[in-house]
Amino acid sequence: MNLNATLFAQLVVFFILAWFTMKFVWPPIMKALDERATKIAEGLAAAERGRQSLDLASKHSAETLREGKEKVAEVIAQAEKRALQIIEDAKLQAKSEADKVVAGAKAEIEQEAARVKESLRERVAELAVAGAEKILRREVDVKAHADMLAAIKQDL
Repeated sequence: MNLNATLFAQLVVFFILAWFTMKFVWPPIMKALDERATKIAEGLAAAERGRQSLDLASKHSAETLREGKEKVAEVIAQAEKRALQIIEDAKLQAKSEADKVVAGAKAEIEQEAARVKESLRERVAELAVAGAEKILRREVDVKAHADMLAAIKQDL
């Protein structure tokens, strides 16, 4: 056998194999590689969109949380202000009520004092009349008068 013919035959078989591979094997492999590259690119793009969406959601949640904290602080401040106002109103009302009670007690004390004075006046008048009556019934005697006045003083 001739080396050139073997080499030529091998060359022909190689080109046929290369042509067959280029015509029937290579396109499906390239198509599969292209599809795979497309899927990977879409996956990376989706991952990037997801990361951006996560960042946006994180910023939005942080903003919402901050707004919520501000609203809570505002509500607490208003509640504290209202509580202080209620306390002040209660103090004023209690003072007003206390003043009314004190005024009522003073009026009652004055009335009671007036009644006691009137009662004392009546009692003093009764004792004076009784003393005068005793003095007039007895005989006129300095010692007896002094004893009677001492007894009247004791009754007072």
